[in-house]
Amino acid sequence: MQKSNPIVLAGVILGALLLLAGADVLKGGFYMGKHEGDAYQFIDIVMRMAQGEVAHRDFMTPIGALAFAPVVLLVKAGMGIGHAIIWAQVLVAVVLAPPLWWIAQRRLTPLAAVLFSIVVMVLILALVHGEAQRSVSISMHYNRWAWAAAYIAVLAAILPPDVPRRAGSEPQAQGTVDGLIVGAAMLALLLIKVTYFAAFVIPVVLGLVLTGQRRTLLIALLTGLAAMAALTVWLGIDYWTAYIGDLLTVARSDIRPQPGEPFGAILGAPAYIGGSLVAVASVILLRRAGAATGGLVLLTLLPGFFYVTYQNFGNDPQWLPLLAVIVLALRPMQEVTHGGGPLTLAAAMALALGAPSFFNLAYSPFRHLAVDTSKYAPLLPDGGRNTDLQTLAIRANRVDARVALDGPGSGLEAYRAAAERDPAPSFAGQTFPICSVELGLPLFFRAIAQDLAGAGYGGARIFAADLLSPFWLFGDFRPLAHAAPWYYGGLPGFDGADYLLVPVCPIEQDVQAKILDAVKASGETLTEVRRTPLYILYARG
Repeated sequence: MQKSNPIVLAGVILGALLLLAGADVLKGGFYMGKHEGDAYQFIDIVMRMAQGEVAHRDFMTPIGALAFAPVVLLVKAGMGIGHAIIWAQVLVAVVLAPPLWWIAQRRLTPLAAVLFSIVVMVLILALVHGEAQRSVSISMHYNRWAWAAAYIAVLAAILPPDVPRRAGSEPQAQGTVDGLIVGAAMLALLLIKVTYFAAFVIPVVLGLVLTGQRRTLLIALLTGLAAMAALTVWLGIDYWTAYIGDLLTVARSDIRPQPGEPFGAILGAPAYIGGSLVAVASVILLRRAGAATGGLVLLTLLPGFFYVTYQNFGNDPQWLPLLAVIVLALRPMQEVTHGGGPLTLAAAMALALGAPSFFNLAYSPFRHLAVDTSKYAPLLPDGGRNTDLQTLAIRANRVDARVALDGPGSGLEAYRAAAERDPAPSFAGQTFPICSVELGLPLFFRAIAQDLAGAGYGGARIFAADLLSPFWLFGDFRPLAHAAPWYYGGLPGFDGADYLLVPVCPIEQDVQAKILDAVKASGETLTEVRRTPLYILYARG
């Protein structure tokens, strides 16, 4: 195999990092075009951690703390959250660049190494989660970071380094460095999003064993165990039990059991069947070409590829470029020398199928750089330095809702039964209209927060019967202890609340109904203390 030139590859990685990071940071803030609800969840978590709260132990989230730690670090250093998001991505890219270079240049041909390295840098530094929709968003940034770490660990496991060996043994220095990288990458998956760790831990271990990288496996295991032991000493065993508890809560929740298509559709729906067929064909072709070990490990990777795609919003198959690189690297020499063959064709098809999402990721920093900031407004209008995180002004200031038009007096009452709607939520003798807010969350939250403050409820702990409850970010309110920045079930944080706030038109009415049912079942005594066109407020006790 023609080996990559280490200096050239380092230049490619550095060039990609500087180009993408430069486009990211030059705008002087973050200007998003969608997913404001996700952004408020993100802000809520980051601000809690910046104040010293520990994820899982002090508030509920299924996303690991490492997904937010780089942003928290920069917020605590004095950055506004918009700048912190951008620079956190740069920090992650800088940290992952050396292991990316080390793994790629010892395992891949020059072209494959360049392709692999650029894809990983794009995953880290993009300003959208994927798909082909062009609007910029920080939502689900952790999925991109997790894919980047998974790319490195998977490639290291399925392809042994192309270095001279003595008596078939693994070079000790090589195995030690590789093990540190693989162990750290898998630990990162565990601490960012457990889905990725669960999907890839068995294929990575199997790959290291079957390719003879036993020292790498040993060092990886020791690295992971040592890091987990250190975290346990620092955070306590209750950190892990709380993390597991959060994961179990989400797994049992019927609020959002999966954020997109059903699993069967991820395998065989029109948008996905091409990738599925190429993946299966690649396994068959590799085994027929004599790369039986690579084909077997790739076969064990496919369920993880499909499962992660199923679990992620948008169901974007980000594994397609990785599949292409693996297939290119495992091609028999005759395909390389003759410039083509069935495996080369399979790799080309994987790249073509993944191209829309990849190019959307790749030029998102440049779209962001070109936006007209005069058309944007802050997500936290009174947030001081945190006004550097903004959304389109029309999305911030135009409050739109989806409402049912077949209510009493509408002229459509006779057809209401045919609509098969869920029953309208009711609480304390009040039946709420069928309604959900779809646009204008910044103004919606700010208006409620200002009204509460003006009515003398400043400093209170407010529990909202809705998907989000970020009012403490909009004024002088205290954050709820043990709350859930994004609701998944139960009544997290309710025991520490002073008031229950029931929006007349919530973000998610089915969530509101479940919360109100849970409050009724708790037997809590509540007293109505304020009623406005936007909300009803109940005092506890």
